[in-house]
Amino acid sequence: MKIEGKVILVVDDDSDYLYQLKFQLELWGCKVITADSQKEAEELLESLKPDLAILDLMMESEDSGFVLSYKMKRKYPDVPIIIATAVSSETGMNFGHNSQEDKNWIKADTYLEKGMRPEHLKKEIEKLIK
Repeated sequence: MKIEGKVILVVDDDSDYLYQLKFQLELWGCKVITADSQKEAEELLESLKPDLAILDLMMESEDSGFVLSYKMKRKYPDVPIIIATAVSSETGMNFGHNSQEDKNWIKADTYLEKGMRPEHLKKEIEKLIK
């Protein structure tokens, strides 16, 4: 599956990470829309339906990515969501779909550690965009 031409929403409060990710996605031919907060992303989603979203976990609050993912899936259930986080490496905490309760609340389709190799990210995006 080609990701060229796909609209990808990237939400992260780390401007360096946001820039790097946008640059990489644009190299692959994606159209990238960025937001640096959960609030800004929610405003964008009023008029934008991306093909895929990549969300940071911790922005305004520790669970901003989860909340944004939940709200986004209610509005656009078919849009795949990746939560990219450094929480595991920073805290040792693991995130994922460990229970049915997690699956009901955490609406992300997959989780990736920040700092993943570009090829790995591209493969995950291709898997999610059908």
